[in-house]
Formats: sequence, C-alpha cells, structure tokens
Amino acid sequence: MVKVCCCWDDGVVNDIRLIELLRKYHAKATFNLNPGLLPEKRQTPAWMPAETGGGCNGFSNGHVGLHEIRDIYGDFQVASHGWVHMHAHQHSVEEFVKDAVDAKKYLEDVFQRECPGYAWPCGAYTPVVCRKLLEAGFAYGRTTEYTDFVGVTDAPMRLQSSCHYMNRQFAEKFRAAKASGNIFYFWGHSYEMMDCEGLWQQLEMKLAMLSADPEVRWIDIIDIVRPEK
Repeated sequence: MVKVCCCWDDGVVNDIRLIELLRKYHAKATFNLNPGLLPEKRQTPAWMPAETGGGCNGFSNGHVGLHEIRDIYGDFQVASHGWVHMHAHQHSVEEFVKDAVDAKKYLEDVFQRECPGYAWPCGAYTPVVCRKLLEAGFAYGRTTEYTDFVGVTDAPMRLQSSCHYMNRQFAEKFRAAKASGNIFYFWGHSYEMMDCEGLWQQLEMKLAMLSADPEVRWIDIIDIVRPEK
C-alpha cells in the first residue's frame, strides 16, 4: 500500500474544475486559502492584454467568492495560507502570526471544523515563526521544499512534499515512494493549467494512474503528522 495526498493553493476559480476531477477519481485534497484576498463574488477568469502582463503566463484565473467557499470546498480539507499571503521574511513575527491565525479562525468559523494546517506563502519560513505557529495551534506548515522521504516528522512546521504536480518525473517519484514505503505528496496551483486542455488532460492522466493502482490509499495532509489509527 502507498499513501497519496495533495494540496492546492490560493482559492482560484480553476479549483472548481479541479474538484470535479478529484471527485471523479475519488481523490482527497487540502485547499490552502487566503480569506483576505477572496472577493465577495466570484471573479471571471480572463486572458490579459499582452502589454499588461501579470497573471499566470498572461492568464488571470480570478478567485472564488467568499460566499461560496463552503459549497465549493466543503467535501475537502482546508488550511490557512495566511489572511493576505504574507511573506515570512517581510513582516514582523507578530504581524505574520496574526495573519496566519486570522485565516485559521475564519476558516474554522465558516467550515465549522478544525483547520490545523498551514501553507507557507512562497515557501518562506523562519525558525521563530515555526515555533510561534506551533504554539498558536497549527499542526503543520507546508514548505515548497522537496524530499524523497515524506512521512511522520519531528519538524511538522517545515513539512516537505514529494514534488510539484507538473514535475516531469511525477510518475517516477510516485513509483519510488511506493517501492520505499513512503508517502507520495504533490501540490500546486490549479491556475497553472489556465484554460489549456492539454494541461488539464495531463493532470487527469496522473490522477487516473493513481486511481487505477489498487495499492493507493488517499489521505489528507493532516494524516502525515497525525497518522490515522
């Protein structure tokens, strides 16, 4: 058996299509949200004029609306990604911790359940903030660092994953994790697929590969640091 998990950042409109795929393949996922950056009403995705730049390769995915996050993400785990995506190296410890905790409390109020996870914006963290977030009640903090040995760790606020979902060695890394008895953990942003059918098909093929393996068991990110009994 190999345990598999994934998480996705930022609360963007493409998450709606992503969730359809996750449900199709009976996959679990955690969505890392920034409540302070979400509009009241859903924003419409659009390609931006070439001269303006921005977005993901010029594609502005837009965010889902605050009023609909419970309906969209209610069947999945959600975690704090900070209130407004603060970077750990650019703010005081007090300001940064408040940003992380405010998002946690908001999500717990909306979803009426514990939201113990955190995803470091831009992957940036410091030892002091790691300690402070543990003290504030977070169970883990996902970095953008990678490892071949995902599993129970004595540094849960510096949790590493196996790879980004677009990694060219995705299948090889999955097989290596399976062979070694480690957890396979991938992450990303659904906006990176834009409205490109080829990229969506690539993701679906990966989910189909995992789903077809009888030894795969999907878990949530929290299950890495709080193993199921």
